[in-house]
Amino acid sequence: MKPKLEYINSQLKNIRKNNLYRKMYDSKITGPYITINSKTLINLCSNDYLGITQPKISNKQNQSSSRLVAGNDNSFRILEEKLAKHKSQERSLIFPTGYMANLGVISSLIGKNDLVLSDKLNHASLIEACKLCNAKLSIFKHNNMSDLIHKIKTKARRKFIITEGIFSMDGDFSNLNTISEISEKNNAIIILDDAHGDFVVGNDGKGTANYFGVSKKIDVYISSLSKGLGSFGGYVSSRKSIIELCINKSKSFIYTSALPRLLIDDATKRFESNREKNRKKLWKNVKKFSAGLKKIGFNVNSNSHIFPIIIGKEKAAIEFGEYLFKNGIFAQPIRYPTVSRNHARIRISITARLTDDHITKSLSVLESAKRKFHLI
Repeated sequence: MKPKLEYINSQLKNIRKNNLYRKMYDSKITGPYITINSKTLINLCSNDYLGITQPKISNKQNQSSSRLVAGNDNSFRILEEKLAKHKSQERSLIFPTGYMANLGVISSLIGKNDLVLSDKLNHASLIEACKLCNAKLSIFKHNNMSDLIHKIKTKARRKFIITEGIFSMDGDFSNLNTISEISEKNNAIIILDDAHGDFVVGNDGKGTANYFGVSKKIDVYISSLSKGLGSFGGYVSSRKSIIELCINKSKSFIYTSALPRLLIDDATKRFESNREKNRKKLWKNVKKFSAGLKKIGFNVNSNSHIFPIIIGKEKAAIEFGEYLFKNGIFAQPIRYPTVSRNHARIRISITARLTDDHITKSLSVLESAKRKFHLI
């Protein structure tokens, strides 16, 4: 008889065999650098896009329970009102993480006999949220509006279009203008996950929908406090009735402890900081890095702060990442199941913390790696 946990070792062995094994590094982040095993590298993996300086905050008493059980600390209301105004919506609700916001909001709004149209490259949290709904799920080809038009014709009680604002692994923008038009013609509800666009693009960092001028056409915004804002948590902004429904139905809100007051105060102070100064610095860096990539021959189809360098085979991506590491650059290889098999890549995210020297060195190492690994 085999040991009852032998299947665990078997699965790990198979993961290693397919070059998909992941491990965590003990590290310390200081400004634009990350230190791993006493080696300091330029950090091109951070989602702290604006690099807002950490504010000084007091360590106040935490609730240590659900907001519905232990009481609703006033700090939540203050931040939620600011976030609602930020998104030009009636009300907001904070969740412990963006992942939990997607699970809680989508499973509260969508049910059996509804039709969900989800972009093929949507984040894992959106995919899992759709599975919880027991609705009819239809995946449309990435940013392919013809495919969306074809699939939205299916009869259903209600129709929902779910997409990201900026896709986290490819760095491209969702086609929100056309999606908005399709939504209007088919009376569909749009749910937008704007985790990577919020605070980064649009007027005053109001996000991707604002950038495209379709803010009023988005029904539900779900976003993150831990990327552009650099704090922690997730939130949803929408009509008052939708937020009330989430408070009453969302399991990931009802049955979990609230974020510590410390983190709410941190997010509030970051929100109130001079974000525009950091945002301008970010886009200056993006422009410089993008021009540099093109100059050294990388064909990267991204006009955002996220740059995927497609390698292909998983093993080759690991080796490429190791070469960058040895030469002072930290940029992790992204592999299946985060992306499709044989579409492994190095995902580079540019932040406002990087200087011109950091970008110049990074481009130099990337150019050397391109020659070494014979990338076209």
